[in-house]
Amino acid sequence: MKILVPGNVPFDSAPLLDDPADVVVPYVMRDAIPDEHADADVLVTWASPARVLEDAARRLTRLRWVQTLTAGPDAVLAAGFAPGVVVSSGRGLHDGTVAEHTLALVLATVRRIDRSLASQRSHDWDRGLGKEQASAEAGPTYTLDGARVTIWGFGSIAERLAPLLAAMGARVAGVASTAGERAGYPVVDYAGLSALLPETDVLISLLPATPATRHALDAATLALLPPHARFVNAGRGATVDEGALVAALRSGALAGAALDVTEVEPLPAASPLWDAPNLIITPHVAGGRPQHAKEFLTAQLRAWKQTGPGSLQNLVAR
Repeated sequence: MKILVPGNVPFDSAPLLDDPADVVVPYVMRDAIPDEHADADVLVTWASPARVLEDAARRLTRLRWVQTLTAGPDAVLAAGFAPGVVVSSGRGLHDGTVAEHTLALVLATVRRIDRSLASQRSHDWDRGLGKEQASAEAGPTYTLDGARVTIWGFGSIAERLAPLLAAMGARVAGVASTAGERAGYPVVDYAGLSALLPETDVLISLLPATPATRHALDAATLALLPPHARFVNAGRGATVDEGALVAALRSGALAGAALDVTEVEPLPAASPLWDAPNLIITPHVAGGRPQHAKEFLTAQLRAWKQTGPGSLQNLVAR
């Protein structure tokens, strides 16, 4: 079995080499798979661009399984791999780092770090910001203490993030496909979102990119939030109607936002997001490198070899 793995992701291939027929081949993620490896059985991918994945889908005709190390499999699913190719995701490998970065974005927009940085660049000691944040009337506009935070897409990342927010005094609720309680936090289904948003001070999206979630945050949804609310997206950019978001920021219908993801990446220089007021942008860096990739990949490949695809973690429905 020939297994292609990204050359810059730590991976211990030793457990797989007991069988002389197994070979693990590192490849450069930004380059097309070399012709001599087009006979691969397994492709492990992480940050390969769409053109590389689409090329692999066309040329790797013996491929049986694609293991992506990203939490969301949307890029792999969009590449056009044959229907018989098994796909599994890296869900869980980025939970800690994405939760950490999301918390940083929430704090940055709530505490107006963007405004402080702008003042620093202009050598301006912004006394007005301090007075506003000290005002009792400002309430949840400038603090998480007592703020009502809604996490849209309440999965494993949200389960890591929610206690961090709660430790700072936030009242956390979630939105998922089914209502109930998860990890001790109340969760409503999508039908309950419209009742929850008018009471939300900070809306966090961790939604995956699927046909059902495309532009889930649109003008109508934004209009349900109170004007002092802030929005943070660490899920996928395709879930946001960026034109509606810019319009809400410009009109004051939304107090602020922070994005780690955009619909087109890298974000084009002409995008109005760059100059939207009260908006913080980071360049899709929340996840970083997959954590514990070596252990995860070794376990996945052992499971495949011993009992087949049915025993893989994070199998993706196709």
